[in-house]
Amino acid sequence: MLKGITFANPGFFYLLLLVPLLVAWYFYRQRLNYADLRVSTTEGFDGVKKGLRLYLYHGLYILRMLALILLIIALARPQSSKNRKDITVEGIDIVMAMDISGSMMAMDFKPNRLEASKVVAMEFIDGRPNDRIGLVIFSGEAFTQCPLTTDHSVLKNLFKDIKSGMIEDGTALGDGLATAVNRIRESKAISKVIILLTDGVNNMGSIDPLSAAEIAKLYGIRIYTIGVGTTGVAPIAVPTMFGTQIMNMEVKIDEGLLRQISKETDGQYFRATSNTKLRQVYQEIDKLEKSKIDVTEFRKKREEFIPLALIVLVLLALEVILRYTVFRNAP
Repeated sequence: MLKGITFANPGFFYLLLLVPLLVAWYFYRQRLNYADLRVSTTEGFDGVKKGLRLYLYHGLYILRMLALILLIIALARPQSSKNRKDITVEGIDIVMAMDISGSMMAMDFKPNRLEASKVVAMEFIDGRPNDRIGLVIFSGEAFTQCPLTTDHSVLKNLFKDIKSGMIEDGTALGDGLATAVNRIRESKAISKVIILLTDGVNNMGSIDPLSAAEIAKLYGIRIYTIGVGTTGVAPIAVPTMFGTQIMNMEVKIDEGLLRQISKETDGQYFRATSNTKLRQVYQEIDKLEKSKIDVTEFRKKREEFIPLALIVLVLLALEVILRYTVFRNAP
């Protein structure tokens, strides 16, 4: 009931301490008002009970005390406040371009590079509720798995469906990057970002990765590149005529090319060598690309003492009327 109510002059509440003192004084004075009369016998008064009117007479004082309590509350100036917030969100559009080639099944990440990349990417998405995010996947060719959307639940479900072998194997960095650029180039967002994740060297596709980066620069798109893979060799499951066997493959990441792509577009290159490092990379990108949120707060206060003051007047008027009509005393 008092939710949202504040008091401008709360010091007046100390006056409520007078109420119990006034009540005590009233009953003390009532005892003094009874006259003493000496009579020879009280037999004539036997069986006479106090009438209801006598008890109701004390209601006049109750009305006065209620009026006093409400008057003190009114003097404390209760106020209701209404808050309204205008929030302006200037989001960022992000396209995540993910390599799903066969080498992404290497087990230097747990359980493998692809699954680890999916999990960390979905954590990144959860932390950016105000941004539109899309997904492009590539290996020997590239296609859009999800266009830019704010429906992150749908996007995450599409992430879960990704697996190696969906499309022709290989690493077409240029095609993956060009597809991502095409998806975001007409965006009106204040910031347009591509996060390109790969674990290999460009060996397929019809578009040169640096040419795709130059096009991204023309559209004001910033590219963050992530090289995924440990140093040296990494274990990977390889099907053979004797069944699937774990073999070590050399980790080859064209870091020079990835650095060049990021530098061309004012982005950054990151190297992730473990699940923890990959999570740190996404956390760093999250810090670099923050949405702008303007919050304007309006607060309006309204005085609420007037209804209380009117009730006080009604109670006092009622007491006066009853005192001089129903409960009038004979002189």
